[in-house]
Amino acid sequence: MLEAYRPFTLLGLALIIVGIVLVMLPTIVRHVPTLEKLERLPPILVYVYRHDNFYLITSPILILVGLAYFAYLLWKLLR
Repeated sequence: MLEAYRPFTLLGLALIIVGIVLVMLPTIVRHVPTLEKLERLPPILVYVYRHDNFYLITSPILILVGLAYFAYLLWKLLR
């Protein structure tokens, strides 16, 4: 019976680690001087939005892949 819960345990640990990284991300970004280097990359690879003390760093390619995957799941569900 405990073997059946193993994937949920691993998923829970992964989510905890992701949560800790997301909570610490503003501190990490504040102390890492490579933000200027990220802004020099092509915008299709990394998009950096700065406003006051708010930073949003994302990858348009990752967003497009996520939207394509979501569209695939939606198409699969409605088919």
